[in-house]
Amino acid sequence: MTQQYLLSIYQPDGEVPPPEVLEPIMANLTALNEEMQAKGAWVFAVGLHPPSTATVLRAKDSDNPSDVLMTDGPFTEGKEHIGGFTIIQAEDLDEALEWGRRLATVLSPLSIEVRPIAY
Repeated sequence: MTQQYLLSIYQPDGEVPPPEVLEPIMANLTALNEEMQAKGAWVFAVGLHPPSTATVLRAKDSDNPSDVLMTDGPFTEGKEHIGGFTIIQAEDLDEALEWGRRLATVLSPLSIEVRPIAY
């Protein structure tokens, strides 16, 4: 039975790279996504808006569901955040790590976290 994995893409906060840098990366990412699709590993992938667009919700009191604190910005302060992610299915962790290595190579120097999805 296959297991699904989250491949989280961590990127530094700041400006998007200029087109001459970003376009070849995106072309390589598209090719990798197409290869994952062809091999039945790709489930879906998304990019996220900047962390500044996030809204964090936190219940103040679990007994009162309407008492929720809402704040702007990312959940954590940091210099990098999740910029996007890919969900894959793989036979085992080794296969998932290989797709993660391939993604890290395409998106170098960004970090990729591979994590199994709990059902």
